[in-house]
This record gives sequence, structure tokens and C-alpha cells, in this order.
Amino acid sequence: MPAPSRSARRLLPRSLAGQLFAMQVGLVAVVVAGCAVFAYLSARSQAESSARHQTTATVRTVADSPSVHEAIGSNHPSAGLQPYAERVRHGAGVTWVTIMDPEGTRWTHPRPHLIGKRFSGHIGPALKGRTFTETYTGSFGPSVRAVAPIRDGDGRVVGLVGAGITVEKISEKVSEQVAAIAGVALLALALGGAGTYLASARLRRHTHGMNAAELSRMHDYHQATLHAVREGLVMLDGQGRVALVNDGARELLGLTGTAGAEAMGRSVAELGLPRALTEALLAAEPRVDEVHLTAERVVVVNTSPVDGGEQRGTVVTLRDHTELQALAGELDSVRGFAEALRSQAHEAANRLHTVVSLIELGRTEEAVDFATEELELAQALTDHVVASVGEPVLAALLLGKAAQANERGVELSLTEDSHWDDTPLPSRDLVTLLGNLIDNAVEAVAPPRPGTPRVHVTVRREEDGTLLIRVADNGPGLPPGGAEALFERGWSTRGGGLGLALVRQTAHRHGGTADAAQLPDGGAEFTVRIPTARQEQKVTAR
Repeated sequence: MPAPSRSARRLLPRSLAGQLFAMQVGLVAVVVAGCAVFAYLSARSQAESSARHQTTATVRTVADSPSVHEAIGSNHPSAGLQPYAERVRHGAGVTWVTIMDPEGTRWTHPRPHLIGKRFSGHIGPALKGRTFTETYTGSFGPSVRAVAPIRDGDGRVVGLVGAGITVEKISEKVSEQVAAIAGVALLALALGGAGTYLASARLRRHTHGMNAAELSRMHDYHQATLHAVREGLVMLDGQGRVALVNDGARELLGLTGTAGAEAMGRSVAELGLPRALTEALLAAEPRVDEVHLTAERVVVVNTSPVDGGEQRGTVVTLRDHTELQALAGELDSVRGFAEALRSQAHEAANRLHTVVSLIELGRTEEAVDFATEELELAQALTDHVVASVGEPVLAALLLGKAAQANERGVELSLTEDSHWDDTPLPSRDLVTLLGNLIDNAVEAVAPPRPGTPRVHVTVRREEDGTLLIRVADNGPGLPPGGAEALFERGWSTRGGGLGLALVRQTAHRHGGTADAAQLPDGGAEFTVRIPTARQEQKVTAR
């Protein structure tokens, strides 16, 4: 089959709305035409039925007329019956009325020259005493007619009467109705076409003039793109329900397994996400590069409302910030260590100058005492950390944080009951847990607060194998909002931080807990407990 020409293709409706418009107009036209044909056939059937009833009533009326019986008994029946038949014909509105003898010879006829001639049509049923109707072609052409017997007082058939209405006259009546039917059909077609056009115009706006193949292809691209991108994409409708979520978003939000399958159509508030993240997703205003925490990840959230005269929903993009946040934490620690080393180098230089000056002044003993005192203070902390903590990363972190705290005038010490040999936790998680807790405590007690600022750190493994990390300070204590508020996104002693929220997230990821408590003498105490494989084996053995 040859392909359609370019001009022919140009005539075909390209958009889906155009194709549907053509189909709907054709369907409406077929339905209207079918209704019109049905109405015409129904009107014709009703006209023929009405003609049969009309002619039957006419012949029965004539057959029961006394004047007809009287005229039939006379010597010249035609003289009395012809004028009577004509009056009946005009009064009843039929085409012809014929009265005849039982042999079928006419006594009357609208055309006088046919009087005395034989009746054209069947008379058998009437001779048997039964009134009947038929369509027969006679002297006036095809007509719907009725024939009835005329009986005397003894019940004998003494004559017959027939009346008919031509098919042409019936068609004229139907034609009058056909004009009305055609008018109604055209009006219905016009209204149907107008309604179809309005619906198609609306559909064209919503489909942007694309045809079915383009929409199908776009759907395929849409699905492929959703599953290909690693970033999370969530689309919410105007009521805050999930209209679309891709694989990346399910992973970042923790909507895996049954929870991910049931997310479609549910409100964001029902997904069990952190309160701050839920508020960001449901916010009416756009959110740009906001950092939020889920159960296991740090995500960057961007939202953009979809407006079209009214809010139709929100498009949400999610980027995984977990690794970058961890690296940023490590970078901050390294930067802090470098700053502490720079400060210590500066202090060492000052001390060395002091020792040299004392020697030059001949005060050798004072120089030795000064150098030894400073060395003992630094070495004492180092020896205690090295003896208590066998994890190199943790030991280095404690020494570095101690140097930073000392630089800010804060005394950081490791409690005597601290003991940490090895740990199954990744080094990065150790830095997140202990580093953020120490930073938060140092910020809480750093001068110019009154008193001597102190931070006490405890790191040890409990008898049941639980890893314990505790950081206590003598600062102002917990805020009025309570301990739980501390671990929400955006809270820190400096405001707008993620440190404590990351601590709780990391602890929960390893099956542990992170809590805060107010100390009786003032200050706050943060405790992290994480079960290890040794503890889990004991629980399993029980």
C-alpha cells in the first residue's frame, strides 16, 4: 500500500486533540444520522398505522349507517349512495370511499365513470364477515385501504364498503415531519460539534498539541529518565500527596520495600519522614539547597511549586550529601588540627625564646624548671590518651580536640575510667560522633562565660560490649526546649548546625542511641551507646 503523500499527511490531524475531535465529530454525525433515520422510519410506520385506523373507522361507520342500508334496498342504490360517500370522503379526510355489492361491482366512486366497474382489490375476507386492511395498487395508485361488510338485519352480507388513503398522501405527511426531524438533527449535530470542539481545545492545551505517538514516546522517555537519574525526584499534587517518586528518591528517603510501593498516593506527612524534612516538602514557598537528615542519609532538598492559576503541586529534587558531609566533617577536623599545630608551634617558639632568654641571663635552673613544667603538662595528657585509647584515629582526635580547646581557654580531659582498645565502627563515624560532641561542648563553655570552662570525655567499652561515648561540660546546660530538640536539624550552640543531628543519625544507623541530660550541678551531658557484635552474640545466645 503506497504511503500517503505529504499533502495528504498535512490534512490528517496531527495532535491527539485533533484526532479525537475528528473521531468524536464522526461519531456524533453517525449517531445523529442513525437517530434521524430511526425517527423517519418510526414516523412513516406511525403514519401508515394511523392511516389504517382512519380507514377502518371510516368503513365501519359507513357499514353501520341506516341511510346506506336504505339506499342498498332501493332500485337505484348509486343515486342515494354516491352523494353520501362523497360527504364521508371529504369529512373523514380519506382519498376515496367506495360502496359496492357483494360481487364487487361499485355503486360509488370519486370518479363517476368508474361506477359500475369492478372493485380493484381483495374482498374475500369481507365476504366472510371480517373487516381487514391492506396496501394495494388501485385506480388511485398504491394506497392503504380497509374493506368492511355491510349486513342486513339477518346478518347476511348485502354489500361491501372500502376506503383508502394513498401512499403518496401518507408520504406527504411524513415529509412534513422529516423537515422537523432534519432540523432537530442538524441542531444536535451543531451542539455536539461545538461541545466536542471545546473539549478538544481543552485537551489540546493540556497535551500541548502532541499526537498519540509523541505522547507515548514522551512517556517512554519519561520512565527511562526517572529510572536513570541517580538524584531523587518527587512530584507532589496540590494536596501534598505523592504523585510520582523515582528509585533515587525512594533510596534517599528510605522508602524501600513495602513502604516504597505504598508511597504513591499517600500524603508526605504519612511517610514517617523527619518533621523538618516534611515541613520543607510541604512548604508553599520554594526551598533552595536546604540540608536535611533522613534516617540514614544527609540530603540536599530543592523544591519548586508548580503554579497554573492555582497551586497544582510541587516538584522536589534530592541530592545525596552524606559522603560530602562526612568529608566536610573530616576536613573541619583536619583544619582544626592544623590550626592547633600552628598555635602550638607559636606557643613552643615563645616558650623556647623564654628558655633561651633565661639561660642568657644566667638563670639556668629557672630555665630548666620552666621547660620541664610545660613539657610535663603536655606529656601527661598525651600519655593518658595513648594509654587509655588504643584506636589511633580516636587518640589523634582527642589530642587534636584537646589542643583546640586549650587554644580557646577550655580544659579538656579524659576521665580515668576511659578505656578503648579497638572498635568495629568506621573511623569516619568515630570522627562524626566524638568530634561533634566535643565541638558542641567547647562552644557551650568557651569564654567569655564565667568560671573555669571544663569538658570531660569518657570513651570505653562496657562489660556487655556496648561502646560508650560520653561528653560532659559545666556550661549553661540544656535549652528550655528539652533534650529532644537538641538533636533536630538546625540546632547547635552556634545555631543552624547539623552536628548533633548527625550524631543521633550515626548512632541510630549502628543500632545505638544518643541522649542528652541536665547535670545536677549545672552543665549538660551527652551520651552515645552503640551495641557491638559481642553484645549481639550474647543476646542471640540467650
